[in-house]
Amino acid sequence: MNEKLKIKVTIGDRVYPLTINSEGEEEGVRKAVKKINDLIKRFEENYEVRDKQDVLAMCALQFASLQEVKTVYNGQDAEKIEHKLIEMNGLLDTHLQ
Repeated sequence: MNEKLKIKVTIGDRVYPLTINSEGEEEGVRKAVKKINDLIKRFEENYEVRDKQDVLAMCALQFASLQEVKTVYNGQDAEKIEHKLIEMNGLLDTHLQ
């Protein structure tokens, strides 16, 4: 079943009500919230921050940058794998002929 759950999460001292699809999704959301709050705390401890919005913007930038870097590396890995598969296909063709 695809039951809807209503939960509340706190990010940067603000409470946000959410409706999610399942308990499995709840675990993922709560882990994400923890990562965000940990990063907020780290930014506040290490940098002079005037506004919570600045900290949240830096958190968003950090997470988006990490995602983009992963995408770039995955694309490069895919190219390497494709090249290796072409090489292996050539070797197999040679041996099968």
